[in-house]
Amino acid sequence: MRVEGKVAIVVGAGQTPGETIGNGRATSILLAREGARVMLVDRRLDSAQETEKLIRDDGGEAFSFEADVTKSDQCQAIAKACVDQFARIDILHNNVGIGAGDGNVNNLTEEAWHRIMNVNLTSMLLTCKAVLPVMREQRSGSIVNISSVAAVCAVPLLAYKVSKAGVNALTQQIAMANASRGVRCNAIMPGLMNTPMAIEAWVSMGADREQIVAGRDSQVPLGGKQGTAWDVANAALFLHSDEAKFITGVLLPVDGGQSVKVG
Repeated sequence: MRVEGKVAIVVGAGQTPGETIGNGRATSILLAREGARVMLVDRRLDSAQETEKLIRDDGGEAFSFEADVTKSDQCQAIAKACVDQFARIDILHNNVGIGAGDGNVNNLTEEAWHRIMNVNLTSMLLTCKAVLPVMREQRSGSIVNISSVAAVCAVPLLAYKVSKAGVNALTQQIAMANASRGVRCNAIMPGLMNTPMAIEAWVSMGADREQIVAGRDSQVPLGGKQGTAWDVANAALFLHSDEAKFITGVLLPVDGGQSVKVG
C-alpha cells in the first residue's frame, strides 16, 4: 500500500488494442492496487472504462473521464472533476504520446509536426497547469511525465524526439518552480517496450509479430529482451510514493541499458 490514501489522475489510462498491456493501463492498475483512488482519463472513454473494470474487479476504486488533453478547457475540467470526486489531487501521471506520421527533417510535414508536438508536449503543459494550483495549495503532490529514451538517443523520428526532449525540459522546469511548495515533478524515459502501441502498428501493416519482437529484443543490452508496461508502472509507483519524497527533476531511463549503449 505504497500510495494508500492518495488520489491519482492517470492521463492516457486506456490503451491501443493488442496482445499485451500498455503503460497507462498498467500504471493505473498498479496505483490502485497500492491504495490510490484513480481517475482514468482518456480521449476514448470505452478504453478507460476497460481499465476501470479491471481495477474494480481487483477491488480498487476508480472512475473514467473522457477528455482531449490538447485542449486547455478540457484539462481544467479534469482537475475540477477530480477535486469534485475526491477533494484533492496527489498524483498526476501523464502517459499520452504518439508518433504516427513522423519522419526526418526532409519529409516531415508541418501538420504531423504540430500534431505530435501538441499531443506529446503541449498536453503535458496543460494538464500540469490545471492540477498545480491544487497541489500547491495542498503543499504536496507528485507529477510524473512519460518521456522516452528517444529524447537522448539518435532516432529517425524528428518530431517525436524533439517533443520528448521538450518533456524532459518541461519536467525539470516544473520541478524547480514548485519545489518550495512541496510539489515534485519527474520523468520516466522508457526504452524499447513490448506494448501494444509499439508493436501493433507494425503488425497492422503486415509485419510478422514474432520478427518485430525479436528484432526489438536484440537491441536491448540487459537480457536481450524488451521491457514491459509493468517495468514502467513500477518505476512510476516508486516516484509517486513517499519513498521518493526527496527526488524531483529526475529523468529516469527504464530501458535495459539502451540509452548508455555505445556502438
